[in-house]
Amino acid sequence: MLLLTWVVWFSALCAVALGCPSIVSRSQWGARSPKSRTSLKTPVSYVVIHHTAGNRCTSQESCSQQVKGIQNYHMGSRGWSDIGYNFLIGEDGRVYEGRGWNTRGAHASGWNDKSLGLAFLGNFSNGVPSAAARFAAQSLIRCAINRGSLSSSYTLKGHRNVGPTSCPGNALYGVISRWARFQA
Repeated sequence: MLLLTWVVWFSALCAVALGCPSIVSRSQWGARSPKSRTSLKTPVSYVVIHHTAGNRCTSQESCSQQVKGIQNYHMGSRGWSDIGYNFLIGEDGRVYEGRGWNTRGAHASGWNDKSLGLAFLGNFSNGVPSAAARFAAQSLIRCAINRGSLSSSYTLKGHRNVGPTSCPGNALYGVISRWARFQA
């Protein structure tokens, strides 16, 4: 028990040192076990931004429910091995671990082996995510660089830049198109 407490404390200390935002682990949001995993060779060169096109959420409880629903849809209806995204971002300012840092996502065909997929929880066609969510996403990108999961010369893209979709919604796309390292 003491070892487990030390590991949790050390992990939290490392996250702070790397500038990482608060990340809600898979166990904390109640994830199902993945059917399989494919390792992601890091550092990757791209970040692909998505929106989930569902309901927005503003608390850890409501966001966890959204993430569970997305995982159930991806695994049940889509037949994927797990939730498609590496991380999901709630308007509560928290990041929710999807496949995580080291597992290849299923978020953008042809780009999954060279990118991290970050999805904002909600529909952002007409409105932008909260300031807390935007800050969490940018902190997560910095964290990815600091921990060696993302190249410092990465390129940021919206899902629509890598596939035929309106994702991540017009309003969110307008926001990320002004972020550092964005390229259409």
